[in-house]
Amino acid sequence: MDYKAALVNGIDSDSKGSSDAVKSYIHAAPITLQRKPFLQPEGDVRLSHTGTPRANIAATYDQPEGSQAGNWAKEHQNQTVLQQHCDYFDRDKDGIIWPLDTFKSLHALGFNFLFCIIAVVVVHLAFSYPTVSGLLPDPFFRIYLKNIHKSKHGSDSGTYDNEGRFVPQKFEDMFSKYADDKDYITVRDVFNMLKGQRLLADPFGWAAVSIEWFTTYILLWPEDGRMKKEDIRKLYDGSLFDEMAKERKHSSK
Repeated sequence: MDYKAALVNGIDSDSKGSSDAVKSYIHAAPITLQRKPFLQPEGDVRLSHTGTPRANIAATYDQPEGSQAGNWAKEHQNQTVLQQHCDYFDRDKDGIIWPLDTFKSLHALGFNFLFCIIAVVVVHLAFSYPTVSGLLPDPFFRIYLKNIHKSKHGSDSGTYDNEGRFVPQKFEDMFSKYADDKDYITVRDVFNMLKGQRLLADPFGWAAVSIEWFTTYILLWPEDGRMKKEDIRKLYDGSLFDEMAKERKHSSK
């Protein structure tokens, strides 16, 4: 049995398969049957080394070169994907996000005044200190993009690694494990994912990831309740923020 067949079908304990066969599930552990990892279709391997983190592009099976529209990938090649995600909020591009930057950026995306105020308080109280270079907290609760990887929390999808890189396998696993490999994800799928990815004794991570997905749904506000996979991908590298802000600004003229 070849590697791909083994990964898709699993190997029984009494199997005489080759030594390089990999088990993706076993019947004795039903959860491994319910949540199968992503595997590229045989004969259509578009993305090499899916488990290898990409430093500066959000590469997926459907978009192996990341975000090419608007020359995004090239213009942001010197930033990690997590830094790209936050770049929209850095209004003057000095590598520092002030609370006012966050407020203006969210408001430009269409969020109301009250939501923006609450978001500023929550985001900067939670993520400012981990990004400072010294021991003392920043008196203005600024967020420093050079250290943004230090603000990564637990109980998330794992799509960002601890250095702020993008892991294609983890991104694809979200849809493979929790959305039946569809090209969209629903609120129910997200709820199942939050339960599935929840780590023990991690209340901060539970709260953070719940707030992030709640905000994502409000931002996208899909009429059919389906958050598109490509929109989620562009959210990870931040290109979606720029697109939506520009569209909103253009439509208001």
